Amino acid sequence: ERDPQNDKASLGMTKLMDDVFTFIGYLAGTLTTLAFLPQVFHTYKSKSVGDFSWKMLVAFNCGLVLWLIYGVYLHSWPMILANGVTLALQAFLVRMKIKYRK
Repeated sequence: ERDPQNDKASLGMTKLMDDVFTFIGYLAGTLTTLAFLPQVFHTYKSKSVGDFSWKMLVAFNCGLVLWLIYGVYLHSWPMILANGVTLALQAFLVRMKIKYRK
């Protein structure tokens, strides 16, 4: 026979673990996105985009779009936000690459 009290405790633990892993997802997304910011600021200040190859920019942006689609499919806000913000930063670098090409 099932113990209703044990079921409630189990549900509480599951909710706690969901919250912990959601926090980990937000933290990971925040750190990886913040790690990219110095490069964006440096590129903006120096107007130097020659170090970015088109192959890298296209491949990275395609990967971000795919991660974003996957995050939407999973309804994972940490994945959606992190990849959405990073994609916006990458779009800025692409604009800079076009504007300051030699």
